[in-house]
Amino acid sequence: MRAARRQAVSVAVATGLYGISFGALAVAAGLSVWQAQLLSLVMFTGGSQFALIGVIGAGGLGSAAVASAALLGGRNLLYAVQLGPVLGLRGWRRLLGAHLTIDESTAVALAQPGREARRAGFWWAGGGVWVCWNLLTLAGALAGDAMGDPKDWGLDAAAAAAFLGLLWPRLAPRRAQATAALALVIALVASPWLAPGVPVLLSSLAALATGLWPDAAPAPVTGPASEPSGAGDGP
Repeated sequence: MRAARRQAVSVAVATGLYGISFGALAVAAGLSVWQAQLLSLVMFTGGSQFALIGVIGAGGLGSAAVASAALLGGRNLLYAVQLGPVLGLRGWRRLLGAHLTIDESTAVALAQPGREARRAGFWWAGGGVWVCWNLLTLAGALAGDAMGDPKDWGLDAAAAAAFLGLLWPRLAPRRAQATAALALVIALVASPWLAPGVPVLLSSLAALATGLWPDAAPAPVTGPASEPSGAGDGP
């Protein structure tokens, strides 16, 4: 439990720093400080938020911005399928849990060894990210263009680095490594041709593809029937 909380807090802080980048970029794209803040409070899924302001900043239509954000946010539905049996939420808690189902809360939860630790990891990561993300979104929006390019600070990579750190230990099995490699190839090939968000969804097909691979044949079971004729018992 303690390890789950520590992990959740570290991820929340790293991801919160990413919120500075979002706030500054949202204002640069033409949103007001409070519009940027409302996105973080209500939408609260960083990839979709960046997709939305990216389209708006490029002069795209509002409908295109919403569609792009919705496509990228669709991955949270897959997370919910995994987390539902673990959390077992009902009533208003289920609504709150749905709002906090993001990359980081899912990764922290599923990285834990037991059910109680997974629940603790989910709530601490989800709640911690929500608080840090919104506070630092406000700070970034207020700072606005005074920060310059947020990429110069390396903040655009903070959340990705934290997520990769959680994912790395889970890549030990060969099937997991194959899934990650195939997903990366799909995303890289599709990114130049498809709208933001679509390559991420397509890369999820890697899990389906590798899941269809047959497992290695089990080792033959040795016993009296398989011993050579005349073989006696061992010492």
